[in-house]
Amino acid sequence: MNINDERLWQTLMHSATIGPGVAGGLSRLTLTEADGAMRRTFASWAADAGLQTTVDAAGNMFVRLGGAMDGPPVLIGSHLDTQVAGGRFDGILGVLAGLEILKTLKENDVAPTRPIEVVNFTNEEGARFSPPMMASAVFAGVETLDWLYARTDRDGVRYGDALAAIGFCGEAPVGKPADAYFELHIEQGPELYDEGLDLGIVTGAFAVRGITATFHGETAHTGPTPMARRKNALVAAAIAAAAVDEIGRAHAPIGKATVARLTAWPNTPGILSSEASLTVDARHADPFVADTMRDKMLLALAQAAEKANVTLKIAAEWRFGDERFDQGMMENLRAAATARGATHKDMLSQAGHDAYYVSRVAPTAILFCPCVDGVTHNEAEDVPRPAVTKAANVLLDAVLARANRP
Repeated sequence: MNINDERLWQTLMHSATIGPGVAGGLSRLTLTEADGAMRRTFASWAADAGLQTTVDAAGNMFVRLGGAMDGPPVLIGSHLDTQVAGGRFDGILGVLAGLEILKTLKENDVAPTRPIEVVNFTNEEGARFSPPMMASAVFAGVETLDWLYARTDRDGVRYGDALAAIGFCGEAPVGKPADAYFELHIEQGPELYDEGLDLGIVTGAFAVRGITATFHGETAHTGPTPMARRKNALVAAAIAAAAVDEIGRAHAPIGKATVARLTAWPNTPGILSSEASLTVDARHADPFVADTMRDKMLLALAQAAEKANVTLKIAAEWRFGDERFDQGMMENLRAAATARGATHKDMLSQAGHDAYYVSRVAPTAILFCPCVDGVTHNEAEDVPRPAVTKAANVLLDAVLARANRP
């Protein structure tokens, strides 16, 4: 039994027309009208296949294929939102391949022992509402629904209001028992593509430590204000940004430290900025080293504030990536890959995924397929189509084996 390769590819290409970017990719930020349009299209594809869609109060969507017995479903999932300059496959492949698997089973009159559901998690990217993976965090009980609704974007729009505005604030409670969770994702790195491998079996993740810091100073004229009396928050943020980058370089090639966002107010000529916000993160395969890098970043932030004569507030901290995935689930994927003749290797993920939070409440595994030259979070993102087909078929076999086990 094989998935319909042409149909899967056509759904991916249709998705690529909803919320297009400026350079051939996508700019489908979460809870925007484009996101709402993609969600409605996804639900219509499910309905056309005779599959039911439910939506929970966080906006997570679930498409269900019933099983011979009731009980917790086997989940397949990822996300349909993108970065502001994102690609056509990041996250999207996992959701649409999951839908194709359900269609394939239905067309072949295969009734799995356990139900199988495809889930589209809301706001995995964190490009509009920070931090990332918020709705899966609520699904796993790590955060509350009230916390989720209160998050705001840079324009002050609340998550809860944006969710209601596109019509996807569902009635189902957030969180439910799950038998297992599979996530298919592009690698977002060059290893598989450079090595000519078909698939990666993800055993765990790089530990990630994130911080959002806010510097507070005073507005003043850029001309007559003496240097010794200046309290320029933008200067503090700039000093901190350079220091964080140096921390990453000191722990390379395994470690990485990133300055992802810097905002300032009023951020206009002729006046010093009284407020600046900086979002940074550190990543390493060793959680102890990631913690060390986080401590160094906190020290660098404090030293930057002191040097610029401003105050510092740590507005938020988050961590993920300490998880290690389920041995039985990984073995399901290895066996399916071997049976399909797919070359594969075990590897760690260096990016964030909803699977990290779901792994706290259900056995979880991630399957990687290569992306061309490892380019991702970029509109030029691409995948080798044969590898996508092979990955979807391997996922089909592994999911069915899990759903049909005694």
